[in-house]
Amino acid sequence: MGSLQFNLDEIFELAEQIERNGARFYRRAAEILVDEQAVRLLTDLAAMEDEHEQTFQSLRANLVKEEWREERAWETDEHALYLQAMGDQAVFDVRVDPLQRLTGVTSLQEVLTLAIGLEKESIAFYVGLQKLTRPQRGREEIDRILEEEIKHVVTLNRVRALLGEAKA
Repeated sequence: MGSLQFNLDEIFELAEQIERNGARFYRRAAEILVDEQAVRLLTDLAAMEDEHEQTFQSLRANLVKEEWREERAWETDEHALYLQAMGDQAVFDVRVDPLQRLTGVTSLQEVLTLAIGLEKESIAFYVGLQKLTRPQRGREEIDRILEEEIKHVVTLNRVRALLGEAKA
């Protein structure tokens, strides 16, 4: 099976889909849990993912059309090839409904484990996207999103650790 070829517009579209999937995942997880603090955390994370999607939409609308459309050098860049490998489902498939991952999940511990995995996948993708983005042409926005995604993993892992300690 050959690798799909993506242009930068499609790569930003994948980033938007990652954020949409994350927001849907967190909202659905909040619906199946009863703990108020957990619901608040998941709802806040969903809102952050909505903001990230809007940022990627803006970057896509402005940067891709304005500057990168004519550039073809990115097609041989290792970071672009990395993003293409991720986009062709070698790492994850953004077209899979994130709610399917919640089938049969009932505990906060299970939700947190799934969420950490999803956040790590998005971080891996954004590191490649960050390397393709020029400092003056959107890297700052991607850096901010990347830092927030890293904080999501830390927060989710902290909550998961506290739950583990509470059970011990």
